[in-house]
Amino acid sequence: MQSDSYSVLLVSHDSKICSQIQAFLIPPLFELTVSSESNEARRIASERSFNIIIADAGDGSDTDFATTLSDSYATVLLLVPAEHFDEISYRVEAYGILTLTKPFEPFYLYNMMKVAIAVHYKIQTISSQTVKLKTKMEEIHLINRAKMLLIEKRGMTEQEAHRYLEKESMNTGLKRTAIAESVIRECE
Repeated sequence: MQSDSYSVLLVSHDSKICSQIQAFLIPPLFELTVSSESNEARRIASERSFNIIIADAGDGSDTDFATTLSDSYATVLLLVPAEHFDEISYRVEAYGILTLTKPFEPFYLYNMMKVAIAVHYKIQTISSQTVKLKTKMEEIHLINRAKMLLIEKRGMTEQEAHRYLEKESMNTGLKRTAIAESVIRECE
């Protein structure tokens, strides 16, 4: 499940932080987009998806941007002043945001990037499983609805309705959901 490249959005108005991170996150492993303004970064993040978003909290008062972006599938890493680390870290951890003190050593940034990548993969896996489960639940609902219509409109028992859908599926080579949709159209 390794990726060839990780897309990273860096949001900071501090040129020193930007240059440190730009020197560290080099292509081809990282595709870095930099924004110095949170409104511009919101626009950029709405136009494309990122694997990781690194946001600079400035003096520690600006965490709204990071919490807003935590709804995306990106892993959010928030840079906070050391003197406010405990307070801000506690406040944003419920949003799934990782925090790193600033100024930072490259070693710590490296470790946090590895954690952010791991978290991103975990989010992708869980999202994929959620989509599969949702699809399966919709299929079950559709089939159950068709069964209920067969019971109500054609006087079948639940077992007969179940057998009917399976037999039609085998005879036609169509999925049971397609047969269920056909039954629902006919009976409604």
